[in-house]
This record gives sequence, structure tokens and C-alpha cells, in this order.
Amino acid sequence: MKRLVTVVTGGSRGIGAATCRRLAEDGHDVVVGYLRDADAAEDVAEAVRRAGARSVCVRADTSVEADVERLFAVAEKQLGPVTGLVNNAGVTGPFGRLADSDPADLRRIVEVNLLGTLLCSRRAARVMTARGNGVIVNVSSAAATLGSPGDYVHYAATKAAVDALTLGLAKELGPDGIRVNAVAPGVIDTEIHARSGDPDRPERLAASIPLRRAGRPEEVAAAIAWLMSPEASYATGTVVRVSGGR
Repeated sequence: MKRLVTVVTGGSRGIGAATCRRLAEDGHDVVVGYLRDADAAEDVAEAVRRAGARSVCVRADTSVEADVERLFAVAEKQLGPVTGLVNNAGVTGPFGRLADSDPADLRRIVEVNLLGTLLCSRRAARVMTARGNGVIVNVSSAAATLGSPGDYVHYAATKAAVDALTLGLAKELGPDGIRVNAVAPGVIDTEIHARSGDPDRPERLAASIPLRRAGRPEEVAAAIAWLMSPEASYATGTVVRVSGGR
């Protein structure tokens, strides 16, 4: 029996790391894509191996085509043909109003969140179409429909684009036996808030969430794992919201 081989971009931390661990439990061999923290990526890979699956870490900037090509080439060489992709790599940029934003930050947000997702999806589609099956899960955000005024409308805009990509690509690749879905997390308690300059954001926003708490990375990973699984075999082109009701 051929093994499931899933590439997870941004797999060294937060939702990505939780997804790598969960997919390993579900029988996936996992490619841990990362940008900077090699040690953190290797820690995740070790957790995957302890779960009984194979894993390899690959440094890749998903907004760079050559890096994406190498990511998939290493995956295939070391683990086998890629059967799944989780487009998780993303950045928010600094919090604040659009009028005050730096064009360099705007460009990077678009490059990582949208172009990176497009490039990885393009590469996965080529592999999966030739084989006649595969699964892609994009990590969107509840911000795509909330707009996130005053926080990061630039980020929200890129995630709305990811939702559009999910729908269009699902229709495009469905006849080839490939499913494409997305998850839209709400406020999740990860280090992304601290990196954006607001470490207390999850706690501060808890009162505005119907479930009165921030989510956990493992809760998002569970939704991703379901979309990757045969149990979701008739789900494509959908965005599963994991946002505590927000």
C-alpha cells in the first residue's frame, strides 16, 4: 500500500506544527516546510517520527518558485509522490490601519499569503493531476469575511483571495479527482500575535467570541485532518470555519 505524503508549509510552529503532528497520527508521512527556524522544524519532524510516520524538513520561501520546486522535489525523492498539500504558510504583517502601512509589508503579505499559495497549489496540481487523485487544504481566515478593520485589512484581503482560489481550483481540479478545501480559523492562541506586535490579543478578544475563548492550534488541525481524510470524500470547494462562532 502506498503511503500518504503530505506537504505542510509553515509547518514549524502554530497551526502548521499541530497539523503535522495530527496528520502523522492519521498515517501521513509529512514534509515540514519552514522558512527560518530549522530547530523548531526538526522538533516537529521528530514528533511525526515518534507517531510512527516518516518526516523530512525543507526550508522554502513559498513565494519563490525555485523554492517551491525544491520543496516538492525533496518530498518526492525522500518520501515519495506527494498526495496532499496544506497551504499554511502565512504572515499578518504589523497590526494597524491600512493608511499607516508600509508598502514593503503589503507586498510581503501578498507574496506569502496569495502568491505562495498559488505557486504551491500549481505545483501540487501538476503532480496530482498526472496521478488522478490528491487533496489540497488551504488555511484561510475568518478575517476574509470580517474584513478586520483597524487590525489588518491587507491580510484579510489576501485570505478572501485564498477563499476564491479554493472555490475556483476545486471546480477546475474536481474532474481530475482532486479535492480542494479550506479552513478559516478565528482567533487562535499562537505566537503569530506576538510576532505581529500584540501578544495579548487572544486574551483581549475572548469576550467578543461567542465561545468566550481563543481557539487552540489542535482544534484547527483536527478540521484540516478531516478535510484531508476519506471521510470528507464528497467535500470540495468548501471553507470550514473554525472560529468559536466569530
